[in-house]
Amino acid sequence: MTEQDVKKGLAGVYADYTAISKVNPETNSLLYCGYPVHELAEHCSFEEVAMLLWNGELPTEEELTEFQESSKARRGLDEDLIKVIEALPKDCHPMDVLRTAVSFLGANDPEKFTPNTDHIREIAHDLLAKLPTIVALDIRRRRGEGYIEPDADRGYSENFLWMVFGDGEGSPATIPSDIEAFEKSMILYAEHSFNASTFAARVITSTQSDAWSAIAGAIGALKGPLHGGANEFVMHNFVEVGEPEKTEEWTLNKLKNKELVMGFGHRVYKKGDSRVPTMEKAFKKLASEHPEKDAQKWVEMYDIMAKTMYENTSINIMPNLDFPAGPSYYILGFEIPFFTPIFVMSRITGWTAHIIEQYENNSIIRPLAAYNGPAERHVPGA
Repeated sequence: MTEQDVKKGLAGVYADYTAISKVNPETNSLLYCGYPVHELAEHCSFEEVAMLLWNGELPTEEELTEFQESSKARRGLDEDLIKVIEALPKDCHPMDVLRTAVSFLGANDPEKFTPNTDHIREIAHDLLAKLPTIVALDIRRRRGEGYIEPDADRGYSENFLWMVFGDGEGSPATIPSDIEAFEKSMILYAEHSFNASTFAARVITSTQSDAWSAIAGAIGALKGPLHGGANEFVMHNFVEVGEPEKTEEWTLNKLKNKELVMGFGHRVYKKGDSRVPTMEKAFKKLASEHPEKDAQKWVEMYDIMAKTMYENTSINIMPNLDFPAGPSYYILGFEIPFFTPIFVMSRITGWTAHIIEQYENNSIIRPLAAYNGPAERHVPGA
C-alpha cells in the first residue's frame, strides 16, 4: 500500500451517486436537483426548496400551500421536551441542546428502526417545523426570557425571528428586508452534497439505523469548527480584530504564522464559492439598513480581509458562505454560539434528502484503512 493509494479525508473519492446536488464546474454554480441555488434564493421560499430536495421537483402552488399549513401545525413543542431543554446547562453549547432534543424526539418515536421513506419524510417535516422553535426557546432561556409559542399566521422565517426577538420596535421579525436576508441564508445553507455532516448521516443510515440517529450524528459532525462551526469562528475573528484599520495586519499575521482563517477556501470550489455573491449582497444590504448597530464597520473589515486573503495567497483564496453569513446573523442580533444551530435548521433538509436517497439504494459504507502500526508481535509467555 503506497501513500498515493490512501486518500486522506477521502479527498477526490467518489463514494456514491446522488441526484440531490452538485457543483457545476463549467458555471461554478451549486445546483439543487438541477436548479442553480442563487436562482432559488431569488425566486423561491425556503419551504419550496425543502420540498424540492425531498421530492426532486418544485411544488405546485397547491402542494406548497398544503405543506405550509401542515408545517405550521407541527411547530409546537410538548411540555416534556420543553422541560428537557430547560433542564440543560445554560453554558453548554447550543448544538448540544439540538442533539439532545433530536434524541428525545427519536426516543419517543414508536418506530425504533426506520421502516420506510415515508417515515423519513415525516421526521424531516417535523424537524423542519420544530427545530426553529427549539432554537428560539434555547436562545430565550439563556437570556432569562420566556418562551414565545409559534404563530401559525407567520411564515417560516418571520415566525422564527418573532419567537426569538418578539415584535417590538426594531425586531427583525418586523423588518421585511431582515426576514428576506434570513430566508436567503436558509436556502443557501440547505444542501451541499457529500459534506462531512451529510456523509456522517449517510454512513449511519447505511447501517440501517434509524433516521433520528443519523440526524443526531450529523449534528455532531456539523458542530466542529472545520465544518458548520466555522460561521461562529468567522464572527469571533471579526470581533477579535475589532476595527477596519487593524484588519489587514491581522490577516497578514495569520498567513505569516500559517494559521487558519475561518470563512475562506473550500475543498469543492476552485473559483470561489458560488453561494457567496447572493449572501454577500444580502449582508451588505443588512449593514446599510442598520446604521444604529455600527454594522458598516463589519462590511469594511469583510472587504479588507477578502482582498488581503486573495492577494497574499498563492492560490488566491476566496471566501466561502460562512464569511458573509456570520456577520449577517450578528447584525440580525443572534449570539455567536447560535450561528451553527441556525445552520442545522437549514441543513436538516439536505440531510434528510440524503438519508432518503441512501435508504432507497443502500449499501453499507465501510471503507478500508491502510495499517501502519507495528508488525505482528506476541505477548511474552504466550
